[in-house]
Amino acid sequence: MEPAQPADRVPADSTPPDGQPPVVPSRTAAVPEGEPALVEPADAPRAAPPDGPAETGERPAPPPAVDTRKSERSPKDMAISLLVLLIPIALLLAFYRGFLGGDQPSTVDPVPALESARAANAFPVSEPAELDDGWRTVTANFQTVEGGSSLRLGYLTPEGRGAQLVQSSVPPERLLPTELTAEGQPQGQTDLGGLTWQRYTARGNEQALVLLEPDRTVIVIGDARDNELRQLAGAIR
Repeated sequence: MEPAQPADRVPADSTPPDGQPPVVPSRTAAVPEGEPALVEPADAPRAAPPDGPAETGERPAPPPAVDTRKSERSPKDMAISLLVLLIPIALLLAFYRGFLGGDQPSTVDPVPALESARAANAFPVSEPAELDDGWRTVTANFQTVEGGSSLRLGYLTPEGRGAQLVQSSVPPERLLPTELTAEGQPQGQTDLGGLTWQRYTARGNEQALVLLEPDRTVIVIGDARDNELRQLAGAIR
């Protein structure tokens, strides 16, 4: 007969009786008597999962390869691209000049201004005659100003320079400083078409021919050459 064992002693042999399933000993730490068991409340917050993708054992797909090679264009390619741009521009420019007269200045009809000046009867109105086709009228204006009236006809000479014919009833002592500026200085006389004209310097590189008459003053002024100014003055009738 075996000696009796204490009541709180766990038998060393955990073999169950015949016909009973084996009993697995619990791993939960024994709770001492008199202390409540630590039970996690149902509404207690759970710890957040660690950052980053779950450890599934799969590796993420690698990023697409980036072509780090720079796009370089050779000087030949750049020249071809520039040529492609310049050809249409050159064609448009040629069409503008050849068919639309792009280089030709705009001309005006001087007749309305001449008729207005004659209708005002402020002074005898003269019109250049026998000028060749190279002379083009680009401005024509008649207006009444303080002290009188003035008729201005602007021309482009055959050499492409500017000349202006001014006829005015404004007194010369007021007209000449306005038209010739303070730079206007007398340079002597010259005879043109049987009339005596006064030669003057004018503003900048311009020069002038002045005809003083009792009822009007005629001025031919511009940056045209002296022979062209003399031709315009001699054509006044």
